[in-house]
Amino acid sequence: MSAEYSEKIRSRSIDPAALEMLARAEELHLETAWDRYEAMLPQCGFGELGVCCRNCNMGPCRISPFDDEGPKLGICGATADTIVARNLTRMIAAGAAAHSDHGRDIAHTLLLTAEGKGGGYEIKDVEKLKRVAAEYGIETEGRSKEEIALDLARAVYAEFGKQEGPIQFTRRAPEKRVELWEALGIDPRGIDREVVEIMHRTHIGVDNDYTSLILQGLRASIADGWGGSMIATELSDVLFGTPTPTRSTANLGVLSEEQVNIVLHGHEPTLSEMIVAASQDPELIALAEKYGAKGINVVGMCCTGNEILMRQGIPIAGNFLQQELAVITGAVEAMVVDVQCIMPALGALSGCFHTKFISTSPKAKFPGATHIEFHEEEALEIAKEIVRAAVENYRFRKTEMVRIPDEKTECVVGFSVEAILAALGGTLDPLLDAIKSGAIKGIAGVVGCNNVKMQHDYSHVAMLKELIKHDVLVATTGCNAIAAAKAGLLLPEAAELAGEGLKGVCQALGIPPVLHMGSCVDISRILVVSAAIADALGVDISDLPVAGAAPEWMSEKAVSIGAYVVSSGIFTVLGTVPQVLGSPAVTELLTAGANEVVGAAFAVELDPVKAAHLMIDHIMEKRAALGI
Repeated sequence: MSAEYSEKIRSRSIDPAALEMLARAEELHLETAWDRYEAMLPQCGFGELGVCCRNCNMGPCRISPFDDEGPKLGICGATADTIVARNLTRMIAAGAAAHSDHGRDIAHTLLLTAEGKGGGYEIKDVEKLKRVAAEYGIETEGRSKEEIALDLARAVYAEFGKQEGPIQFTRRAPEKRVELWEALGIDPRGIDREVVEIMHRTHIGVDNDYTSLILQGLRASIADGWGGSMIATELSDVLFGTPTPTRSTANLGVLSEEQVNIVLHGHEPTLSEMIVAASQDPELIALAEKYGAKGINVVGMCCTGNEILMRQGIPIAGNFLQQELAVITGAVEAMVVDVQCIMPALGALSGCFHTKFISTSPKAKFPGATHIEFHEEEALEIAKEIVRAAVENYRFRKTEMVRIPDEKTECVVGFSVEAILAALGGTLDPLLDAIKSGAIKGIAGVVGCNNVKMQHDYSHVAMLKELIKHDVLVATTGCNAIAAAKAGLLLPEAAELAGEGLKGVCQALGIPPVLHMGSCVDISRILVVSAAIADALGVDISDLPVAGAAPEWMSEKAVSIGAYVVSSGIFTVLGTVPQVLGSPAVTELLTAGANEVVGAAFAVELDPVKAAHLMIDHIMEKRAALGI
């Protein structure tokens, strides 16, 4: 079908549904992210190198590291090394703040629920509540789940404002890793403290040593991965249920021509869980039928989509670069958003259709949006108001504007740590045996965003296929997980694409070769599994045959993720070039020197197949070092 499209359209994505909607956008003269990217070319060379500084009003200053005649120092005397390190570290601060604030909001919801003020929320996984509470030394015997949850919520709240550590979940890391963090001075003291310290250090006239700046960035990233993000994952499981393998469908074809379509886009499950509940209200279903619809169809987008996909089997319409394309189908009654990765362009685009663009977070308002502010204390009632607005809007759908691609693919999702252990019979031994025997060569965590600089989904899918072909089991989250779902890689049948060893393991266990572990914050699940394997083998995470990758990363959250994955000892390949090349010293530290510091480093490789082989080579080296 793609042969019908122009070369320009075909270069933008490998997803047939995306191609159909891109062609539709061109036909309707509608602008998408791809058009805005092309209009931006050529992009600022100084920005791409990371050598522009706006941290005071003497600037902006731009360093020319490769121009003998250009300036070599900022007005204050900052070198390219300092400017690049400052900019990178500030990106880590923003990413860590975003994911960790997500964790804080989940803790707030748990607190309200424990106090009986949750507006419809309930504690669904009491056993996990007790296990997590025990890590904090909270008494559980003979106490109600609300009493335990109240103490846990307060203890978790304290992690954000701590002035002296440790952060509790960092102690899930192997002892050798914790000792290394302590020796390097990067064991985080408190989540907010590390973010604030970055902002202080990167102010004019404070920290100007690039190594010192990068180390503080690593400390803040650890506070995110082993702190805020892990809090978000664990408490979401407590509140909404720990995911178990669930079958669902993915891609734009999950939208319905005959139902009210509500797309939930963003990252926090507090809103999406309640919208799903409200959509099942008999009164609202009857109202939809009164207006001629055959029910209410809730679908996800991006990470909030992953949250309700893995817990409730709600279909997912797509990943980051498909948010505009969903609106262009003409079939969306409401695009409901909370925070993160939401394009402000949705407001103007929705105005070209009947779609209501509804923002809900007090932290995130958008031009052209109807703002219905969401508060957990009135969660279900506000969710019903939002669903009602979508149902009322069905009357204004223009049927002649509706074009929904046929593409949708089945997928099996929801492989939490607990679900993986259950599949293995309650112990890691079968996985360890498969690794030792070579049936599974190693494990790759492949995660991250879409980036308009690259053909949509191509790098995700090509890398995954190459890894499993060489007997590498893959754990995936975020937009990569959605790409995998659309490509059919989250099905047990996809084991046919794997090497003979991995294929045999997957067939024996009835699992896909690519395991969907959740949303972006759920990369913390991959950390927990890595730590458990390392403990079982009596080694550090850096000794394991594991590797990480972000083939199409674009956000500041991804910078924090990459930093905490490397800080945890996992070699990580980036598929888009970070803004650091203006400093050869910083580049060398991140891609080589970090091996001597934290036992892992970054590599950058734009070709996803070559990137996969960097990971495979690393895995084989680690196997050899372990003698397996």
